[in-house]
Amino acid sequence: MRVVIAGGHGKVALRIERVLAANGDHAIGIIRNVGQAGDLRDSSAEPVVLDLESAEVAEVAEVLRGADAAVFAAGAGPGSGIARKDTVDRGAAALFAEAAERAGVRRHIQIGSMGVDRPPRPDTDDVFAAYLRAKKAAEDDLRKRDLDWTILRPGRLIDEPGTGEIHLADTVDYGEVPRDDVAVVVVAVLEEGRTFHRTLELVSGNTPVDEAIARL
Repeated sequence: MRVVIAGGHGKVALRIERVLAANGDHAIGIIRNVGQAGDLRDSSAEPVVLDLESAEVAEVAEVLRGADAAVFAAGAGPGSGIARKDTVDRGAAALFAEAAERAGVRRHIQIGSMGVDRPPRPDTDDVFAAYLRAKKAAEDDLRKRDLDWTILRPGRLIDEPGTGEIHLADTVDYGEVPRDDVAVVVVAVLEEGRTFHRTLELVSGNTPVDEAIARL
């Protein structure tokens, strides 16, 4: 399987790339900093340098052409301001989805965030509120597209080793989840039709990944 990952140097994306490689699949990671290419190669992924904040749809579609699936794992990241929450977490997500449509890559997974369906609490800082709005807008955009999409909303991401046991459902109570387990779930649902056109929330739990997916 050939999988193109937007935000290819992210903490979750690098883990996805390693899981794909272990399965014998081929990952292509889109990055905007050429200095990150070595880390992708170390994860057995093919780096493609392309800035999704300034690229044209046709450029992104060319990278996607011939792929079996697309995964949007990009984000403006800590320290970015309100403007980049919009240009990356919303704008780049919409661009990537449009490019997938144009390239004929139907399978599309978008990593979102829990909490986007609720109004920000009054004490939420402006940047985080903008992040939630951007993620919500990206979800709304994807749902309108002619793609076999899945929106995966993990809880608070942690760097502890994965346990392989999760809680995955349409709605779950807020909690945390290792990035290792998020990566395993993303790869596990790539060909799982029961996850098409669904928004799924993910936290740590007591159910092995394959069983949790089967229960869907």
